[in-house]
Amino acid sequence: MTDFEAANYPNSDVRRFEKTVRFVTINAVKAGWMVKEAGVWSPTEEGLDAYRSITDPEHFLIQAQKLYRAWEKAQPQRAKSDEEDAEEGDLSSRSVTIERAEESSWEEVREVLHQMDPYDFQQLAAGLLRGLGYYVTWIAPRGKDQGVDIIALTDPLGTEGPRVKVQVKRERNKANVTALRAFYSILHDGDIGVFLTLGGFTTDAEVEARNQIRQIRLINATEFFRLWVLHYDDIPEEDRRRLPIQMVPFLATGSME
Repeated sequence: MTDFEAANYPNSDVRRFEKTVRFVTINAVKAGWMVKEAGVWSPTEEGLDAYRSITDPEHFLIQAQKLYRAWEKAQPQRAKSDEEDAEEGDLSSRSVTIERAEESSWEEVREVLHQMDPYDFQQLAAGLLRGLGYYVTWIAPRGKDQGVDIIALTDPLGTEGPRVKVQVKRERNKANVTALRAFYSILHDGDIGVFLTLGGFTTDAEVEARNQIRQIRLINATEFFRLWVLHYDDIPEEDRRRLPIQMVPFLATGSME
């Protein structure tokens, strides 16, 4: 980068280069070439196909812009005032600001989860299950890992529906297919397995889960926090104290993401 690109905007901690990159990726997201979730930017299959077929960077960007305009035209139309037309360029800038704030917030949450005591993280997972409407009947005590950390039922007596067995891991490394098969081996008929790990899963493990006869749900850190936010109001107060969150309102106008 040049010194100009690497420098921050005046009276700001935002680098020019970073904001430019974030700004142009709006086209790729609306084109269906990229998804952004919790600070992770991932190409879609359509995006990978475009990357392979459009080798010229400028043509790549132009095509993304065309697809963005096609997406925009497909949105419900309404009459706009002159003031709104004048502010249209500011909306993408606001979108970039929101995106940066979300990523910064998620990074802080992720570090809190990784630094949490393993037993406390088990309790946190149990709290989420309670918020989802399950009845937690057992949480593994501190000590040697026995493969199952939480058992939950769909009703207080366990007479309806399946039993849910949960394995909880706070590790940063991805869980591989060997770990998943070990968990699968302790599931019985009528059990549903939930494998929660902050490090995520290898591709082989994800394929294995899809091919298993018994039902297994894989939950990574991003999905865990999404569920925590979505069901926060239903989670018991005692459990919410372990990971309290506060919703911050942002202006959502026009074509903002």
